[in-house]
Amino acid sequence: MSSKKWLTAVIFPALFFVNFARAEEPSAGSIRPDDSDSQRIVVFKKGVSMADARQIAQQAGNKVVRDLELINAVVIRSPKVMIESVDARLFATGEVLRIDEDLLRNWIKDTVAAPDFDDTVNAVIEKFTPMKAPARPEPAGNELPWGIKRVKAPEAWPTTRGAKVKVAVVDTGIDMDHPNLAANVKGGTNASMPIPVPVPTPPEDDHGHGTHVSGTIAAAVIQAKDSVIGVAPEAELYAVKVLDGQGRGYLSGIISGIEWCVKNNMNVLNMSLGGPDDNQSFHDAITAAYKAGVAIVAAAGNDSGGPVAYPAAYTETIAVAASTSEDDFAYFSSKGPQVDFIAPGHKVYSTLKDGKYGTYSGTSMACPHVTGLAALAIARYGVRGTDAVREALRPAAAKLPKLTSDQQGNGLIDAYKLVTGQSL
Repeated sequence: MSSKKWLTAVIFPALFFVNFARAEEPSAGSIRPDDSDSQRIVVFKKGVSMADARQIAQQAGNKVVRDLELINAVVIRSPKVMIESVDARLFATGEVLRIDEDLLRNWIKDTVAAPDFDDTVNAVIEKFTPMKAPARPEPAGNELPWGIKRVKAPEAWPTTRGAKVKVAVVDTGIDMDHPNLAANVKGGTNASMPIPVPVPTPPEDDHGHGTHVSGTIAAAVIQAKDSVIGVAPEAELYAVKVLDGQGRGYLSGIISGIEWCVKNNMNVLNMSLGGPDDNQSFHDAITAAYKAGVAIVAAAGNDSGGPVAYPAAYTETIAVAASTSEDDFAYFSSKGPQVDFIAPGHKVYSTLKDGKYGTYSGTSMACPHVTGLAALAIARYGVRGTDAVREALRPAAAKLPKLTSDQQGNGLIDAYKLVTGQSL
């Protein structure tokens, strides 16, 4: 993420403490849970209808927040002091398979890196000397971000640009009016809040993360200052908003977003989000999408060499670690045997909300490079599903010499080799 977004407190000679993140001031669309209540996912046995599931949950003294048809579950809210009695009544029906925690957390905190120290200092200097020239050049007028060049996407475009491939960005939403994205954004849904809501709201990005991810996948070609181009610049983008303006959300919202993707026949899911906790309901939703033929690409996580996060740790996903412009392993990236590929994730320039542009780092930024490559593979070969896409990508990947297998999996993908079968 840009240094201005992630700087929390820096001491600098003659300067005050600076807090650009302002975490204490939640955005208008942020989730404010009631601490006196517990929100959980009640999974029912096969054959129990959603109507019966709702009735059973309500009769046990719960408020049903939303249905999760994809995993045959409902989301309930009940007072924390009543959990034991509520659970007893639910299990006594003989229709409940299990009850899982509906995790509420910041799902992008662990996939977007804090700024490098040099970036942090530069951000403070720029704050107090606004006329100072930028510390590094920014792309202008359709210059290619370094990651797009590194995966050799332009060399693949004479063969395919990913047209008609439906890519769902399961994230904070997309700035659907962004000049670099508007031509390719075809729709979406807002699953970040419980359903039904009084007035359904569009999946607009009130954070910036989802928009940044989307630009790397499929920013369209335009002639404008600072514009960027995505790996698959003619792929169709769908904004599946599951997180609020702080990157927070319930697991049930993510599952609801995945369900929308399955019902609307998405080809690829980009999941630049994750966390350290396994959860059976989460795994069930990922498995359902996998069985439906949706290719799922997920960020490995930013645990600085620690274990791969979920959902990337699930075998039903394509897990992506992050590299630097020097082909080094990004210091923040997670690693492990679950990693399938590595992609550019350090200082990635892309689109931001409100029509802006900026530089973020993280496996969140590496993941959309592989999602864009997956879109090229689908457009070129008509493959479908995680396994088929992974097998299409694998022969086009090469190991980076300085990295271990746990850091890079099959290596970095060459888009030209992916779509032509040949090396330049």
